[in-house]
Amino acid sequence: MSESSIQDDVLGELGPDRLTEIASLLGTDENGARETVATTVGAMTGGLQQQAAAGGDDGNEVRQAFAEVAEPPLQGVATFGGGLLGGGLMAGVLAKVSKPVAAAVSKKTGIPAPTVARVIELLIPVLLAVFAKRAADTGNPGNTGAPGNTGSGTAPGAAPGAAPASGGGLGDLLGQILGGGKK
Repeated sequence: MSESSIQDDVLGELGPDRLTEIASLLGTDENGARETVATTVGAMTGGLQQQAAAGGDDGNEVRQAFAEVAEPPLQGVATFGGGLLGGGLMAGVLAKVSKPVAAAVSKKTGIPAPTVARVIELLIPVLLAVFAKRAADTGNPGNTGAPGNTGSGTAPGAAPGAAPASGGGLGDLLGQILGGGKK
């Protein structure tokens, strides 16, 4: 299932040192840390998908954040990750969903919500990196409609962040980044 692949990507990006740090924070072993990370990532991506599908300001903010993630970095600042790894809109969106996710994961696992919140703080930069990598992968030829697409069809002056909230492009991008490409 695609959702577990984003969890695998996050676990892989974490590496053994950060996973050990999370296990220590949780007072568990590496397997317990893996389970908590997987549960937390699943709750966060599910929350993002729900918000992106919702109308209103929250839904628009999530869709804009994913459009920002998908923007190719400016040539002169490519070493900065296009601003994404320094935070950007997506970091703010992840921070907003962290409190309800911490409460939900706490209820499901029995781990105190403040401890889960600390784990989420450690996961946000990792999620940003995974989202950026997945967004970059969507820019490969053959992925039409996605911002950063190398094929023709997007006007050179068109702003990738201005992708429509409905229709193929951004909706497909959200599915590809979050791993739930079903509509």
